[in-house]
Amino acid sequence: MKKLYLFVSILVVAVMLLTACGPAATTAAPVPVATQPPATQPPAPTATQPPTAVPPTPVPPTPTITPTTVPTPIPPICDKLADAPAAPAAGKLGAADTPITMAFVPSGESGVIATASTAIADCLNKMTGLTYAVQTGTSYAAAIEAMGAGKAQVGFLNTFSILIAQAKYGIIPALVNLRNYQTNDLDPDKALKGTLEPFYKAQYITTAASGIKTFADLKGKNFCFVDPLSTSGYIVPRIQLKANGIDPDADIKTTVSGSHPNVAIAVYKGDCDAGVTYINVLTDAATNLVGTYPDIAQKVTVFADTIRIPNDGVQYIKTLDPKLQAITTEGLLAMSKDPGGKAVLAKLYAVNAFQQIDSTFTMYSDFAAVLKKAGVDPASLVK
Repeated sequence: MKKLYLFVSILVVAVMLLTACGPAATTAAPVPVATQPPATQPPAPTATQPPTAVPPTPVPPTPTITPTTVPTPIPPICDKLADAPAAPAAGKLGAADTPITMAFVPSGESGVIATASTAIADCLNKMTGLTYAVQTGTSYAAAIEAMGAGKAQVGFLNTFSILIAQAKYGIIPALVNLRNYQTNDLDPDKALKGTLEPFYKAQYITTAASGIKTFADLKGKNFCFVDPLSTSGYIVPRIQLKANGIDPDADIKTTVSGSHPNVAIAVYKGDCDAGVTYINVLTDAATNLVGTYPDIAQKVTVFADTIRIPNDGVQYIKTLDPKLQAITTEGLLAMSKDPGGKAVLAKLYAVNAFQQIDSTFTMYSDFAAVLKKAGVDPASLVK
């Protein structure tokens, strides 16, 4: 009995001692030796010494991205003209089933011409109450013949095509295109840069790799022309080449590229050693060659210019009703004075404005006389 009492007393004392020292042994987890800090490490912080805060890793600021905004094209104002004629009856020219057709020459990129010419027709439809359609010739000659056959009543012909169409079919020039005069460092008229003029010039282009610096250097080279009926891209350059001792049929290898931008691209790529285009196709916003070939204006250089050439314009066939001629002219002039309309015309052949042609305008006849004196008579090409 005494032994049992002694055992219970010892057990009670042990429990009291364990309770005083901490939690019961069943809930205490032993600290592994491996987690003990080595003697060389600094002592763990106490409750009165808070641990040193580790600074957070700096996060670089998110860059501000300014969204690129594409300017919205200004739509042309195409309000109906006060003197617009009554809607023609079916079968009459200008009715929906018999539209007035406008012929365009392929002197630029076909997609651009199609878009701009369609916008012009749409605006004229609204202004006049008539119906206009567009037709882009596969060549300059095709546009002339469309007017000659009466399949097109309105033309947007180039200068030499105008002279041929006048001699062959009696077409009537109504408007001459005015452009902000483009120039280059070789041009004696470079002081006119940016002014509205009814004339322009062409330039002869090459690259440094060709070694061409003068007309004499063209002998034996591959030369790119635009089109056989292009005034600045064929007719005038052939005259000038002959005047400078180069026979274009014997002294050079010629290629016809079809348009001014195509000539510039061919020279840029080395397909042609030299070529001729209007001034200055290399930097013209309408062609935007730098958008595709950023260094074209640096790689392609100019070594000569042509004489003054009258601008292209708008013409009518002689059998078109004078009232339809007048309202069409009025609509085009209205477009040329409206910011949205000007943007459309600038896209088409880089037209900046129009000048109405009257009896005092003699640039076409004067230019025809210059060509005839040089041995090129537009009338001689009429068959």
